[in-house]
Amino acid sequence: MAEPEEPRTDADEEAMAAEWAAMSEQEAKPAGEAAGNAPGGLADALSGGDDDPLAGGSDASDGGGAGQSTRVLNQNEIDSLLGFDSGEDGDKDRSGIKAIINSALVSYERLPMLEVVFDRLVRSMTTSLRNFTSDNVEVSLDNITSIRFGDYLNSIPLPAILSVFRAVEWDNFGLLTVDSSLIYSIVDVLLGGRRGTAAMRIEGRPYTTIERNLVERMVTVVLADMSASFEPLSPVTFAYDRIETNPRFATIARPANAAILVKLRIDMEDRGGRLELLLPYATLEPVRELLLQMYMGEKFGRDSIWENHLATELWATNVEIEAVLDEQTMSLREAMAFQVGKTIMLNSTPDTSVMLRCGGIPMVTAKMGRVGKNIAVRINRNLRKVGVHP
Repeated sequence: MAEPEEPRTDADEEAMAAEWAAMSEQEAKPAGEAAGNAPGGLADALSGGDDDPLAGGSDASDGGGAGQSTRVLNQNEIDSLLGFDSGEDGDKDRSGIKAIINSALVSYERLPMLEVVFDRLVRSMTTSLRNFTSDNVEVSLDNITSIRFGDYLNSIPLPAILSVFRAVEWDNFGLLTVDSSLIYSIVDVLLGGRRGTAAMRIEGRPYTTIERNLVERMVTVVLADMSASFEPLSPVTFAYDRIETNPRFATIARPANAAILVKLRIDMEDRGGRLELLLPYATLEPVRELLLQMYMGEKFGRDSIWENHLATELWATNVEIEAVLDEQTMSLREAMAFQVGKTIMLNSTPDTSVMLRCGGIPMVTAKMGRVGKNIAVRINRNLRKVGVHP
């Protein structure tokens, strides 16, 4: 028969807790020594840069103890802190220090009408390029991002053709980049290349005059579609300016200036390439208020019923009209010397015209006369512009 187990006292539980603490300290010491003795580890750099790894490990174990162990960040955590995660795409939201640096960039999402405009551009380009190439063309919008102008110039894959265009009404410039694949595809299609075969790419040579002229014709078609896409929002004409092959000669803004980058994909069966459209924020500044609208035709704080009521009340408002016979300029001393009975001579005759004013603004001219016992004026000429003397 088993003997009954004696109940545990507080002293037994304290002794067991002390034994567990001692065991955990013994397990922690080898781990700390291994971390400190690792050659090239972070502990060597923090301990003063001793060449002997064993010396650094003994110092860390003696002085630090188990309770002063520091946590070392791995490479993935460091990249995440700085915002340079290699697994992220360029168009995704970043975090960390890089997000703080790029916080000055205005997100295109704050300009909702841009998506509407460029969606209309994609549909227009699909039809226009089909007519231009007499081939089945599919245009798709990859993404819309915000980028600094200098960073974009450094990221352009060469060789490429950069077309500088001008927004006439906005008095500023934009940039249209055609990559090498699209250039050779357009040339191949327009010069009668076989369908279903990839365009031949010849690298290491400058573009010929024929290639540049064909790309210029395509750019002209795209710019016409852009003008039509912005037409419902604000009439603007995008005019072709010049073509460059060196990004340094296509500088239209300062490197630190922010810009909107629109990436388009053009596919012609087995051929195609990318077309990128860059619009600096300075170019879009004249229509910024219109781009802030959530939908086309939005009116901020306007009420047509109230406007009509206010206009009706304004037409029924009573105003005061002054008839000015003559005006004179004198010094303050002469004006302060006025006394009762003083006569002031006016430079007017009975045939002199009288100016009628409303709120100090000249309205019309008239002749002064008498009707019964009242002095009256008869309007003889209207002013061409309100507020302008005849």
